Amino acid sequence: MTGKKGRKKWPRVLALVFILMIVSACAYAFYVYNSLTSAVDTMQEPIQREKSEKREETITLKEREPFSVLMLGVDERQGDKGRSDTMIVLTVNPDLKSVKMLSIPRDTRTDIIGHGTEDKINHAYAFGDVEMAIDTVEDFLDIPIDYYIKMNMAGFKDIVDAVNGIDVTNETDFNMGKFHFNEGSIHLNGSEALSYVRMRKNDPNGDFGRQQRQRQVIQGVINKGASFSSLTRFDDIFAALGKNVKTDITFNEMMDIQKNYKDTRNNIQQLTIEGDGQYFGDIWYLIVPDEERQRVQGELKDHLGLPQ
Repeated sequence: MTGKKGRKKWPRVLALVFILMIVSACAYAFYVYNSLTSAVDTMQEPIQREKSEKREETITLKEREPFSVLMLGVDERQGDKGRSDTMIVLTVNPDLKSVKMLSIPRDTRTDIIGHGTEDKINHAYAFGDVEMAIDTVEDFLDIPIDYYIKMNMAGFKDIVDAVNGIDVTNETDFNMGKFHFNEGSIHLNGSEALSYVRMRKNDPNGDFGRQQRQRQVIQGVINKGASFSSLTRFDDIFAALGKNVKTDITFNEMMDIQKNYKDTRNNIQQLTIEGDGQYFGDIWYLIVPDEERQRVQGELKDHLGLPQ
């Protein structure tokens, strides 16, 4: 009789364990959700800016429309908001399942919209914050900038460390600060990644080599952050993002991007824009020829589904 009673109890015990597993999973998911929403709230920094003249209608992410993002890497200093040391434009097309990533050389000479001067494009942020940077990039590339993401470069190492480091393929053997970077496949922690993207004086390709390394690191963070192994480190990742990143992309828009555009991250195509160095007075600028600018404009417009 005892054996029969014991056998009858087993289904109840298994059912109880199953229920407890479900409850635990739900509690964990709720904890992750709360941590994410808290980080996004900290990251939120809407900007005061009129609707872009480069786009006739506001895009709707729920309808899987192509969109663009301006990424600003800013070296912030105490008492000084700094300059946008890095300017990268991303265009995202879910139908083509691709992202195009363009690094704009920081020394590029162009009109600074709203300031009435010609200057290095990275000065736009120093003159008029995110709004002036967006207006200037829109004018330079002749495309709408739908969103922005601003990253504190000094804190960028926290984000790399939060995903437990990244792997990149280094094309140039070099030293930067206290670090030595071998040619070939290398693993970078946060401090190493920051030095890796900052080096340019000893690069035979100058600022273009530096842009290539920036794109490598960004893509490495995206790939590592989206991997299953990073789920166990979500708390560190959210904390690093909340502390070092500002954006006008809302939580709901982030959820729409995750749902409707997730296939695009596996096909990131890197674009370059080239020019010639020239001195104005004693200041060196990169001068981009009109035909080169129009070539890049056309490629980005095509990817966004905009008329040429």
